[in-house]
Amino acid sequence: MTASIKDQLQHKIDLKTKPTGALGQLERIALQIGSIQNTLSPELKNPAMLVFAGDHGLADAGVSPYPKEVTWQMVMNFCAGGAAINVFCKQNGINLKVVDAGVDFYFPKDLPVVDRKVAMGTKNMLEEPAMTADECRDAMSLGAELVKAEAAAGCNVIGFGEMGIGNTSASSLLMHRFLNLPVEQCTGRGTGMVGDKLDYKISVLKQVAEKYNPQTVEDTLATFGGLEIAMMTGAILEAKKQEMVIMVDGFITTAATLTAIQFDASVRDNCIFCHASEEQGHQLILKHLEAEPVLSMGMRLGEGSGAAVAYPVIKSAVTFLNEMSSFEDAGVSNKE
Repeated sequence: MTASIKDQLQHKIDLKTKPTGALGQLERIALQIGSIQNTLSPELKNPAMLVFAGDHGLADAGVSPYPKEVTWQMVMNFCAGGAAINVFCKQNGINLKVVDAGVDFYFPKDLPVVDRKVAMGTKNMLEEPAMTADECRDAMSLGAELVKAEAAAGCNVIGFGEMGIGNTSASSLLMHRFLNLPVEQCTGRGTGMVGDKLDYKISVLKQVAEKYNPQTVEDTLATFGGLEIAMMTGAILEAKKQEMVIMVDGFITTAATLTAIQFDASVRDNCIFCHASEEQGHQLILKHLEAEPVLSMGMRLGEGSGAAVAYPVIKSAVTFLNEMSSFEDAGVSNKE
């Protein structure tokens, strides 16, 4: 019986000119990427970053210190090349696309925004579910189509980011439902809710959580999610179908990934969790998924920024696997 690709990869890694395990997490990333691509010589081709933007009706309840207008204003900043995600993608050769999943604003047609607007934001969850079932399905389908197009253009490694005032609240509610954790443990300061403001945010999310009892994954996403989160969930599911390497960013992207995993548990195999966010909810999801984040730098920006910053490290894992000499090649004595 021939050794599995995983065994062959591990053997190749162990025979490099280094003590066994000396490259730490880089070795585990190399093993994962080789396994995803089913090859001893994996490649990262045409890296892409899709940033999904959407507004949240719950923002009207004051769960963020920022007004909803910041969503469309930040999209304009993305278009002008001035945001963190722009500079990190440019630095690392990642092809960036900004997608309007459901911003409460009509962008000028000449802006470099991919228009996939499903609605003018979600509904206020204190009054009704965030999305209808059709809106949720449409968003997921549109996300999948965008990833299919990236795969057709030769991309095999993809990251996802988001922009949407109020989207940490949606992520906290999804996490609360899927992991059966108290709302308090799932809720952090987001864009700056501290002290009494954080207590208020938690009380609002508890009201929302108690108002609904969705029975399926799709219903849960439609009830508590965001249009950008639903679109990202569909995109992640398609990235798994295309056997892409999936670079997972911070709390909101990880909540979308957790949602995708409820639909298809095998999604987890393709995910590289790029950093540990300062959001407490993110750290709990990482623990649940037994994920080993690539970086821990105190970041909590979103936008896909953590994934873009981690990409060179991920690239290093593939590079050592392909280019570093083995003991035999280098004429170096291995241990007995």
